[in-house]
Formats: sequence, structure tokens, C-alpha cells
Amino acid sequence: MTKAIKLLTALPQPQRERLMELAQEVSFPEDTRIFEAGGTADRFWVLRSGAVHLDQEVTSRRRVTVASLGSGDLLGWSWLFPPYAWDFGAVAFSNVRAYEFDGPSVLALCVEDPLLGLSVVRTVAEILAHRLETTRGKLLDQYAVRRHTSS
Repeated sequence: MTKAIKLLTALPQPQRERLMELAQEVSFPEDTRIFEAGGTADRFWVLRSGAVHLDQEVTSRRRVTVASLGSGDLLGWSWLFPPYAWDFGAVAFSNVRAYEFDGPSVLALCVEDPLLGLSVVRTVAEILAHRLETTRGKLLDQYAVRRHTSS
């Protein structure tokens, strides 16, 4: 499995500096719901400290954690693709500090600076590919364990 890609460290320095001009420092106390699946995705975060769990509601009373994110990780990618709605929910598992970015402002900057736009889209795509690979591995491990215990 490949190493996790971090948005800010993966971007070339000039593009990272331009993107960081749009950053706002924010914090979320432990157990804060940051966003809900289906809500409007108009921003994203790069975690500075703490942990966030991405979850999916499987019944009206049960959520399952689908991923855990930590320092340096990108939280939120739905701001980049129509219909601009969150695919998962996110909750702060501990106190979280993050850089927050306004999605429409970043998209406008990406149009203005095509090299930055390509770098952002390419890096987000690599992050998503890595997360998909990680999820696939977890599902295969889980299936193998269930299959082994039911035989």
C-alpha cells in the first residue's frame, strides 16, 4: 500500500503559498459534527491536529466509521465536483485544529492559475485513489475474516 498523500506537502511551494493565502485557522471541539452527508459542500479543511472520523448512516440510529483522518489530511473533496454535496458525514473524534478553505474561492483561484488548478485536482485525485485503495484493503480483510470464521 502506498503512503498517504498530504495536500499541502504534495503541492509545489509556489502553488501551496497561493492556496494558503485563502486559509483560515479554525477549531472544532471533540464530538462536533463538522458536516452531514447530503449537505452543501462549499469548503474543505486540512487538519493541523486532532482526529476526524468520516461516517455513513446505515440506519436511522446507526452510523459506521468509514475512515479516520489526522494531522495533514484533507477533509472534504465534494466542494470540487458537482453536485457539491457531502458524500459522508464528519465528526471531530478529538479536539481539532485545521486550515479551512472556501471552495468557490479556491475554484476561482484554480481558474485564474491553471498550474495551481492542475496541481490541486491532481493531488486530490491521488488522495482519493489512496483512500479507495485503503478502503478496498479493509473490505478484503474484513471479508476474509468473516469467510474464515463462517467456514
